[in-house]
Amino acid sequence: MKFPQRLAYYLFGLMIGAFFVAFILGGKDTSCNYFPNSRVLSDLRTKPFHYSDAASQVLAEGWIDTVDVKNTLKHGDVDFDQSNIKYKNGKIYIIEGKTVKNQEIILKVVNYEKKAVLESITKIN
Repeated sequence: MKFPQRLAYYLFGLMIGAFFVAFILGGKDTSCNYFPNSRVLSDLRTKPFHYSDAASQVLAEGWIDTVDVKNTLKHGDVDFDQSNIKYKNGKIYIIEGKTVKNQEIILKVVNYEKKAVLESITKIN
């Protein structure tokens, strides 16, 4: 068998294999969070999210929006030196992020077993 024929068989088999892999793995909505920062943020995003009275008052001021909070929960950095502290029945996480207007903020989120509560929002000057 000549080289062009072997190459054609190889490419044909590769295409069939790629099709099956894409078919089997393509329908799953999974994500791989290997690092602690992404694991914590993913855990906070998947739970029902509530706002405390203090956080609601800060949101009513208008300089920050819930979109900024959601973006921080997606792209923010967890400060593990000040986080993972037991608080009531949950743990406190300090998350640093930015608003759409590039204003730096710090979110204090309490992660309970069944929900996450935004306790406070702080603007960094």
